Amino acid sequence: MGARFEELAWRETPIGAISLRRRRDPALEVEVYEVKLDDEYLMSSLFPVAEIELARLGLAEVVGDALDVVVGGLGLGYTARAALDDPRVRSLVVVEAIEDVIDWHRRGLLPFAAGLAEDTRTRFARADFFAAVAGDTGFDAGAPGRRFDAVLLDVDHSPRNVLHPSHAGLYQPAGLRRLAALLRPEGVFALWSDDPPDAEFTAALSEVFATARSHVVPFANPLTGGQSANTVYVARTAS
Repeated sequence: MGARFEELAWRETPIGAISLRRRRDPALEVEVYEVKLDDEYLMSSLFPVAEIELARLGLAEVVGDALDVVVGGLGLGYTARAALDDPRVRSLVVVEAIEDVIDWHRRGLLPFAAGLAEDTRTRFARADFFAAVAGDTGFDAGAPGRRFDAVLLDVDHSPRNVLHPSHAGLYQPAGLRRLAALLRPEGVFALWSDDPPDAEFTAALSEVFATARSHVVPFANPLTGGQSANTVYVARTAS
């Protein structure tokens, strides 16, 4: 059965110590993979529903085939893996600031994300997503200003609860305009949030994008025996 708890990886980063842990939950009889930043939990394999729905809901709004997609924040890989399950996706750029997180996937430490690193459509970009939006290069250093069909973002807890103060500007109209400039006509920006729908942030999206709405994504919570929910925002540029 193996050890009840194992720290698979740990690294000090500019935003804190990030770690990947695997533990056996005796009550649920499953192995749980968790990512922590210092003492704060970022994500768990017990709750992948909304991360998967981020890709599904975002790409459902994109019209056409041969899609070029960006995922901001790699984490446990659920969003990127779900994006590749859409047969229309031609290329996937995964923007991740921490090299060790990319390495987890290259080393195959996450069995549920198997095939992500090996898929020929996938390219990992070791970069700060927020700096990429604020700068002149964008998400593809080899093609500055390249536009994409969809950008799927899951880094911060929510637009109001960010992991680093430098992230906050993205969620204001000026930051959203810079992001929208990296999307093609009718391109989609989708965002995961741990908070309920935020009317003020939805209004900021509506100021920049042609359409914007929030989706509440409920999921079973095995720790409480009840339900929890996340939010996925989906906004689309004009044609």
